[in-house]
Amino acid sequence: MLESGGPAAVTLREVGARAGVSRGAPYGHFTDKEALLTAVAAQGWERLGDEMQRLKDDSALAPREALRRTLLSVITLSRRSPHLYQLMFTRPVGDPEAVVRAAQRMCDHFLGIVSAVVGDEEASRHAAILLTGAHGAAGVETTGLLDTDKWRTTAEELIDILLATIAKPSRRR
Repeated sequence: MLESGGPAAVTLREVGARAGVSRGAPYGHFTDKEALLTAVAAQGWERLGDEMQRLKDDSALAPREALRRTLLSVITLSRRSPHLYQLMFTRPVGDPEAVVRAAQRMCDHFLGIVSAVVGDEEASRHAAILLTGAHGAAGVETTGLLDTDKWRTTAEELIDILLATIAKPSRRR
């Protein structure tokens, strides 16, 4: 429902119907639609965090390649699940704690990946610009503005340019 019509298309009654349970069953788990959407956003952050942990722990990847793939996973998520992606980057109306915890876990893995490339001292600043750059590239691509004759680039190229301007090659730590 979320991906076919965005958050406005999601109803607890329809969730129950599609799950093959009574239309009222979801109310036993979620107080309202906002609580459900908050849980969905948290799950999106968990999955992105899992992907980043997998990349961080992959000893076969050079640090820069792990970082590149990590940033591209943000782009991939925005392409495959644009409504989920937008939901993840929107402040939840309900209790945001689960979303914040899941997002912070993802950020911890991301900082570890960035640190392996630029060192601990520079990791926070570089991680912030890299993540906001990837998010910006994803957003511009999602709106269709990137796919015009004016820009003549792709989100992948933007990620590579961003990495080239701030990431210094180093050995894996």
